Amino acid sequence: MTKPFDSSHLPDVFRGSVARKAGLITASQLRGSSVRRLFQDVYTRADTEVTHELRCRGAALLAPPEAVLTGRSAATVQGVELAKPLDPVEMVVPEKQRFGPIVGIKVRRTEIKPEESRPWNGIRIARKTRTAVDLLLRLSPRKSGWVRRLRIGVPDLDQYMRANRLSDLHLNPEFYGRRNRGIRLARNALRLSDPRAESPPESEVRVVLAAGGIAAIPQVEVFSREGHFIARLDLGDKEHKVAIEYDGQWHNTPKQRAYDRKRRRRAEAEGWRFVIVTAEDLVNDFKGIVEAVWRARRGAVSPLTVPRPGQEGVRMARV
Repeated sequence: MTKPFDSSHLPDVFRGSVARKAGLITASQLRGSSVRRLFQDVYTRADTEVTHELRCRGAALLAPPEAVLTGRSAATVQGVELAKPLDPVEMVVPEKQRFGPIVGIKVRRTEIKPEESRPWNGIRIARKTRTAVDLLLRLSPRKSGWVRRLRIGVPDLDQYMRANRLSDLHLNPEFYGRRNRGIRLARNALRLSDPRAESPPESEVRVVLAAGGIAAIPQVEVFSREGHFIARLDLGDKEHKVAIEYDGQWHNTPKQRAYDRKRRRRAEAEGWRFVIVTAEDLVNDFKGIVEAVWRARRGAVSPLTVPRPGQEGVRMARV
C-alpha cells in the first residue's frame, strides 16, 4: 500500500514548478489530494484554509515585480473584507507591461505612480488613497448601466472610507487629479459616498434614491421636542421627515420586529413617516422605492403597496 504524501514540509502557498525543481514534490503528487491548485502552477496544502489574502499571495508568485495589488483585493489584505475567498485577485500593471491573462487574476493596465504603492510579497500593494480610486475604476464602463455600477462601487467605497476614517477631503486630490478611463463615474461615486453608512444595502438604497432625485442622510438621529434621543434611522430626509430603512433578514426575528415597531412608533410621534425597503425591493423595484419616498414626502401616511406587476411592492407604512 502506497504511503500518503506528507505535505507538511511545503509552504502554505508555492509554485509547483519551483517545488518540483527543489525536489519537494513530484508531478504526480501535485495532481493528488494533498495539495490544492489556486492558479496555474500555484498551489497550497490541502489542509490550509483558502482565504482571499492567501490567493493574493499566490498571485504575487506569478506577477512581475511592477504589479500592484489593488481594489477589493488590496482592501481585503488591509483588513476591510470586500473580496470573498474565491473572488478574482485584482491587480494593475504599467501600461507597457505584459502580464496575463490568468484565470482567477483580474489585471488592468494603467498608469500608477511609485508613491501610490509600497512593497508587498515580492510585488507591490496600493496605498489607501489609490486603493479607494481603484475600487471604482475596477467597474468597467462597458458593463450595464451607470446606476448599477454605482450600486456596486459606492457601498465598497463607503465601507473602505469608514474603516480607514477617510473623507472626501482625503480623496478629492486623487479623484480629480487624473484622467484614467472611468474616472467620471468614479467621481460621481465619490460624491455619493458617505462613511457614515453602516451596511452595503443602506448604501445601495442611497444610490437608488439619489438617482431618483432624492438626497438622504445616513444614520439620522431623532430627538423628542424635549431633546431626548428617540431613534437612529438608516437614512433620513430631514426636510420632509421621511425615514428610509432597509430591513434585511436579521429584522425577521420576533425580538427585532418588536424593537423596530417600538422605535418607529416613537419617531412617528415626532412626525416622521417611514418607507421600509426589503432585499427583494432593492433587487427588483428601483422605481418602486423612489415612488414610495416621493409619496411619503407628499404626506401619505397609511399603509400602501406601490404597484409592481406580479410582485409585492415596497412598503410605506405606519408601524
